[in-house]
Amino acid sequence: QVQLVESGGGLVQAGGSLRLSCAASGRTFSSYVMGWFRQAPGKEREFVTCISRAGGRTWYADSVKGRFTISRDNAKNTVYLQMNSLKPEDTAVYYCAARSSGSLGNNDQNYDYWGQGTQVTVSS
Repeated sequence: QVQLVESGGGLVQAGGSLRLSCAASGRTFSSYVMGWFRQAPGKEREFVTCISRAGGRTWYADSVKGRFTISRDNAKNTVYLQMNSLKPEDTAVYYCAARSSGSLGNNDQNYDYWGQGTQVTVSS
């Protein structure tokens, strides 16, 4: 089992940047595919990005491609989400998730563990 704690959210103006972090407990962090999802008010949770266990492969939603970058440091049990050129439509609660089996995926039903979320608000 793994526990996930996100940090780094906040209020930023459009065009600005934020870096989210997700710290994981346990000694098997490198055995999990890690993903970021987000949920805006009144909307369903949606996939943002994910990264393979060793960090060599990534997958991005079209809406964030070229603006967001996911990375991980297995020695620090942490996954990051660098968000640049933020837009008001990026406003949401951002969740970190861990997937124990399978490969990269954008279906939240395939992720086993979730953090509590961190709020990102982008003002226009």
